[in-house]
Amino acid sequence: MTAENDAPSQERAAELRAAVRAVESGERSADSFFARTEPPRPRRVAAREAPGQARSAPAAARGPVPVPPELPALLAKGGAPEALAPRVAAALGEGAADELREDPWRLLAVAGVRPEQADGFARALLGEDTAPGDERRTRALVASLLERAARSGHTALDLSTVARGLAGHAVPDADAAVRDAVEAGAALVFQHPLAERDAGGGTAGDGGDEEAPPPVRVLLGLERYAMAEEGLADGLARLRGTFTPVGEEWGAAVASAPPSAVELIRAAAGSALVVHTGGDAARAEPAALVTAARALGLRAFAAAHGPEGRRRLAALLPAEDAEAAVTLTGLLTGEEGPGRDGEGLLAVEVLAVLDAGQLGVEDAAALVESLPDGARLVLSGDPGLLGGAGPGQVLADLLAAGICPRVVSRTPDAGPVGELVSGIGVGELSAVEAPGREMVTVPVRDAGEAVHRTVQLVTGSIPRAFGLSADEVRVITPGHGGAAGTRALNAALKERINPGPGAFGGFDPGDRVAHLPAPGHTRPATVVEADAEGLWLEGQDGRFRVARELVAETVRHGWALTAHQAAGTRWPAAVVVLPGDATAALDRAWVYTAFSRGERHLSVVQGVGPALARAVAEPPAGERTTRLRALLREQATVPGS
Repeated sequence: MTAENDAPSQERAAELRAAVRAVESGERSADSFFARTEPPRPRRVAAREAPGQARSAPAAARGPVPVPPELPALLAKGGAPEALAPRVAAALGEGAADELREDPWRLLAVAGVRPEQADGFARALLGEDTAPGDERRTRALVASLLERAARSGHTALDLSTVARGLAGHAVPDADAAVRDAVEAGAALVFQHPLAERDAGGGTAGDGGDEEAPPPVRVLLGLERYAMAEEGLADGLARLRGTFTPVGEEWGAAVASAPPSAVELIRAAAGSALVVHTGGDAARAEPAALVTAARALGLRAFAAAHGPEGRRRLAALLPAEDAEAAVTLTGLLTGEEGPGRDGEGLLAVEVLAVLDAGQLGVEDAAALVESLPDGARLVLSGDPGLLGGAGPGQVLADLLAAGICPRVVSRTPDAGPVGELVSGIGVGELSAVEAPGREMVTVPVRDAGEAVHRTVQLVTGSIPRAFGLSADEVRVITPGHGGAAGTRALNAALKERINPGPGAFGGFDPGDRVAHLPAPGHTRPATVVEADAEGLWLEGQDGRFRVARELVAETVRHGWALTAHQAAGTRWPAAVVVLPGDATAALDRAWVYTAFSRGERHLSVVQGVGPALARAVAEPPAGERTTRLRALLREQATVPGS
């Protein structure tokens, strides 16, 4: 791109940002910003599910889409690898080939495809009949920017952020591109009044202009996430609006409950929606709530993030109530729990969701839309942990909106590791006494030494000291790449623990792996065997097959994980690896999450020096951009809500 072409693009992006600031300050309405003189194009709107057909399963439970037979050849014609076909089919559906012929930039809907790759694909199919301002290209870029943001947890973006992204891809008129994307239905525009603390103090009426509109925040988003957030907000309002508090029978439950759970049980007795926060030890409190509710004859269940969470949850329940522990995926698919009634709603009266910080907005919407009127919902989680890998921050938004009771657990996590992690949660990296060597710090000089010492800890030192096997120790590191990322660590650990030729797509029987069926869902497992149909794995929820064409995309060696992958699961021992190049990736939430993954022991392979303490002391990183908080606040102002 030449400097002559770049300058107008930057000027137009600057004009768009100025217009956005005018809208946000109240000087100009969002409607006027999107007004244009020529007739608008028809807007494509995806059909919304009917009330009786609400989302019924999280992304992890959805099956693969058949690959159209002509798709691999079309990809090859455009210079794209034929192996991309399953991912293209998953993103675009069975009509993927026809859609790409008409609009090659739709390839950007596939996760991992970069704009320059989609441009090359389009040139190969269309010849020289392409231009940076092609509406097909700009619409795809807008959607791609929003989808990429969703993979980082955002459900929407500020207009100025989208404009900067478009300018970076040589779009000649970012203003027109955003407007066209909205009119074509590729994106939706939203405006929400700014909360007083977000508006920088004062109001639009300060200075004597009482008629000026209040300042608003203007966001751009994709319809699927907008529908999920609006459906979730509506569903929560429905639960609260149809709830009738009944207190007499709950009095006996409170009297017989463990003291630590009394406050939570009282809150659930009187409210349809309760947010419960605390560390790992606080999980016993929602378990006590479910036990008390079942003793009253209510259909009560508790859902955990995954099979390991379900196992730990079941251990907190009486043997006769063990069936009440389910996974969220199993609950929504009907494979676990009470199933659904004739209207498609879950047959529950009380539901506690643990690890709620890992709950993405789409799964949360599917859950709430599946609950019957009058049900009680308790969302329990640790706000100090990293958020889930999917879009949204449901727990954080509910806490900030303040629309329901919040119960803060006073049950501390036990032992030296619990004491250390509690300090990290408030910004302090303190020295903690560990008489039983529950915590060990191993200084290292470089990444090579970090890998070497990690292998020693996993295969020798920790198993000998604590009577564990290497499979009971998990390694956590900031990223996948680099000399001490998950790839390098897994290669070294495989060579030591389970050497082999990697005969099955790089895997051998006995390999520890992480199955990633969907973003935000990590399923620890062990390789059992392979056949013509794919790779057979064994997890806590039994044996399952990963289709051959999906192995490369969804299965990774799993002795070492990132903190995001490890969130929601704990192991008897954890080794946290902090190589010297990890400084930029560290913040308080990352350290808090990684250090709290070991139940009995934590080893820290320390190569970042004082940067670790600085990461803990600094305020947590910025929040994700979402609409749920604003939607909940707006609902709360409606009379009678």
